[in-house]
Amino acid sequence: MNDTAKQFVDRLSSTKSKADFEKNHSYFKVNTADNKILGVRFASIFKLAKEFKDTNLKEVEKLLDNPFYEVRMGAVSIMDFQARDKKITEPQKKALYDLYIGRHDRINNWDLVDRSAPYVVGGYLNNKPRKILYKLAKSKNLWERRTAIVSTCYFIRQGETDDTFKIAELLVNDKEDLVHKGTGWMLRFAGTKNPKQLISFLDKYAATMPRTLLRYAIEHFDKKKKEYYMGLKKAG
Repeated sequence: MNDTAKQFVDRLSSTKSKADFEKNHSYFKVNTADNKILGVRFASIFKLAKEFKDTNLKEVEKLLDNPFYEVRMGAVSIMDFQARDKKITEPQKKALYDLYIGRHDRINNWDLVDRSAPYVVGGYLNNKPRKILYKLAKSKNLWERRTAIVSTCYFIRQGETDDTFKIAELLVNDKEDLVHKGTGWMLRFAGTKNPKQLISFLDKYAATMPRTLLRYAIEHFDKKKKEYYMGLKKAG
């Protein structure tokens, strides 16, 4: 199949609407020459991306270069579908990973990260050294820091939580709310696999971590336990 970036964009553009423009603008919060809103429903993006899931990565990179947010969402969705394919080869995994890391400048919103980092980055690094995640966690770019923690979602699914907690330690005093939310989300998920490790982390950091991060991390706790950890935050 000879799928192309132009075909994808043309198909996607045919489904745009004013109502979806307003809705999507609330997610991306930017509408500039380099970051524009097209106005397409997410369901339409994901459906088309699945149809175009065999698109070669040169064409996917063209989609990443597109100024429209929804087109880039389509690009990372194609990457995610490819990374999840059970028949994917190791060279294909590496190519996806290299594209993600090499063009992170175009993966510049929280949901673009969340849509692709777990399988494209985490999936590739699953049986490899993970130093890159610690490097990303120290990046000046907030989206790279969010990638560092959200990529560990894949490891958590395999029952591995150590990297999640180690990277969370690097991000526990981050200044960006969207990093707080991503970190809290992964801590909460890691806690479903290793509750004692989460409790240990909270006992150490709950009093000083950002309130949003703490709330996300303890979201599934019972009322009494929530009040205890929120109390530590107030006391701190």
